[in-house]
Amino acid sequence: MRVLGRISSSNVRKVLWTADLCGIAYEHEDWGMPRRDPRVPEFLRLNPNGTVPVIVDDGFVLWESSAIMRYLAQKWDSDLWPDDTQERALVDQWLTWQATELLPSWLYAVTAFLAKNPDFTDPERIAQSVDGWSANMRMLEAQLSAGGGFVANGRLSLADLALALSSHRWFSTPFERPQLPAVSEHYERLKATDEGRKYLGADTP
Repeated sequence: MRVLGRISSSNVRKVLWTADLCGIAYEHEDWGMPRRDPRVPEFLRLNPNGTVPVIVDDGFVLWESSAIMRYLAQKWDSDLWPDDTQERALVDQWLTWQATELLPSWLYAVTAFLAKNPDFTDPERIAQSVDGWSANMRMLEAQLSAGGGFVANGRLSLADLALALSSHRWFSTPFERPQLPAVSEHYERLKATDEGRKYLGADTP
């Protein structure tokens, strides 16, 4: 199996971390700016969006990081993606929430504070992004507190990987943050694992 995408992308790290925990042998190809432009015809034939990650599994091509995580965990029969229908739905709920609610809330603030893009300097929009992001992180705090330190079903799942990487973005962005002890504990616990150290390290924004 081939995994295409730059490791500085949190979406690529979601896939690589899942593959590692599933015990999957893979080749990693470093696609994405500034190293390798994904908008070239070779890459666009695999993903017309020109975005990473993409996997090629014995000729089968799949893009979108959450879909790839589900595919890998199901194909390799990992308990990161539960067999029970309701337990699986809860993991899917939080995995989807990460992509559709949490990630959009941080985009303006991260682009302003972390990427330092000069086009993202509107104080009102920065404040709105910080407020929305903080509200979502408080929601995660409540879920982790109620769930015994895991996002769903009281044990490690795909949702924990995606949300630990989101917490990494939270802690890496230089702005004043509210204290969220359950989020901090969850993040540090996953970061302390062998696999977590690879994808939650200081050199991965």
